[in-house]
Amino acid sequence: MRRELVERELTEVGPKKAGSARGKRRTVTVNVGESPLTWLHARGHLDDRQFDAGERLRADYERAQLSPSITMRWDPVRVDGGGGDGLTPTERQLAAKARFDGAMSEAGAGLKDILWRVVCGCEALPEAEKGLGWPARSGKLVLKLALDRVANFYRIR
Repeated sequence: MRRELVERELTEVGPKKAGSARGKRRTVTVNVGESPLTWLHARGHLDDRQFDAGERLRADYERAQLSPSITMRWDPVRVDGGGGDGLTPTERQLAAKARFDGAMSEAGAGLKDILWRVVCGCEALPEAEKGLGWPARSGKLVLKLALDRVANFYRIR
């Protein structure tokens, strides 16, 4: 994980991107390279099992190359797939897509929205809650339920 530290003004609701110069200002250093999942785990809101499930889901999302591309992919062509599992790179990508789809369907229709937004889309919980039209502080509980189901799918103990 990359570290990208930025100084932000600290307000009553948390760090603010663009600050005003009124009164006494307090600042905090924020790692903008940290994923929302890592942030929740580091502060004790997720246990190791839930965190590992989220990381596995994000890894499958990345391996399946499901994120949208804006232009043509200029990734270097790999001759040797390396994995030692006897699969071609395309077969590995398809297997990751199948695992991702299975994990998302295991999470269920009501839970996979917040799961995708936070784990794969790297959206912070407050933004995900607003985007889904949910009340404040409801997303953490729903995310934990979804991650428990994903952990069961990946057989993480």
